[in-house]
Amino acid sequence: MKAQITLLPGDGIGPEVTDSARSVLDSVASKFGHEFAFDSQLIGGAAIDAEGDPLPSATITSCKNADAVFLGAVGGPKWSDPNVAVRPEQGLLRIRSVLGLYANIRPVKIYSELIEASPLKPEILEGVDMIGGIYFGKKTRDATSASDLCTYTVAEVERIVRVAARLASGRQGKLCSVDKANVLETSRLWRDVTDRLMAAEYPEIKVETLLVDAAAMHLLSRPSEFDVIVTENMFGDILTDEASMLAGSLGMLPSASLGDSKVGLYEPIHGSAPDIAGRGLANPCASIASVALLLRHSLGLEQEATAVERAIARAIGAGARTADIASDGESRVSTSEMTAEIVRGLS
Repeated sequence: MKAQITLLPGDGIGPEVTDSARSVLDSVASKFGHEFAFDSQLIGGAAIDAEGDPLPSATITSCKNADAVFLGAVGGPKWSDPNVAVRPEQGLLRIRSVLGLYANIRPVKIYSELIEASPLKPEILEGVDMIGGIYFGKKTRDATSASDLCTYTVAEVERIVRVAARLASGRQGKLCSVDKANVLETSRLWRDVTDRLMAAEYPEIKVETLLVDAAAMHLLSRPSEFDVIVTENMFGDILTDEASMLAGSLGMLPSASLGDSKVGLYEPIHGSAPDIAGRGLANPCASIASVALLLRHSLGLEQEATAVERAIARAIGAGARTADIASDGESRVSTSEMTAEIVRGLS
């Protein structure tokens, strides 16, 4: 197959992990007989420096014309002055809006070889394999106050719950809906819509509802009991960062932002990590796992996606460890060395 992929390296370690993602995509194309064309564009702080805009028009055009979009990372202390109106993160929020992406999927998979990298007891981590799903509302600020408006419509809740339900249908058939219905009116709407929709459209799926504070506790005390977790933007962002402790590092967790079309945006959740940028210390596993999601969800290449995921598992199983997942006494590999080990494992 032929596919056009827009690459948005961004800031910090973004260019390094984007190089890793492209290396894996090139290898997949070669091994499986595909033709992937790449267009690299600016986003975030790099775009502000070059164009004065975190999302230039050329980037928007490229993304709209692509079959899939891969993002490295945006942000960093260079652009973190709270008094500056233009911020790198605005580029990411805008491209999600431009492409109509409303479902953020973040799989959490535990590799048995990395259990020691997690601060949790090994017996708690056995069998963990789950997927989890305010920032777009109106914002105001003056000298004495600030506000962030969180608004959801019935249609918005329905569409994200349907995405989660479809994922659960192909897995263990369990869905956990997380809200704060004891306090927030948006959560009461979320719960009412979720309960109604699941009973009417997916009666075969076992649904559990948790308040977000309880979910945060259970995520660490009984993580293997979760299958698919669905929640709103802010809760999901916080809970999936917490879930990185299950995997041992943020460097292991991929994500996919999806909408109603096949075009999706794929990125590691770890951020730009400017303190290690350019030093070959970044873990490329999250980016490469994001490539697997890209192959699966945007290009419909399930065999190739599975091959990438197995290659990551082979590299971990063979003892390849970047600094963030290495235990005391274990040898460590660089970003490029981990990438090469994963590419070698592709079959």
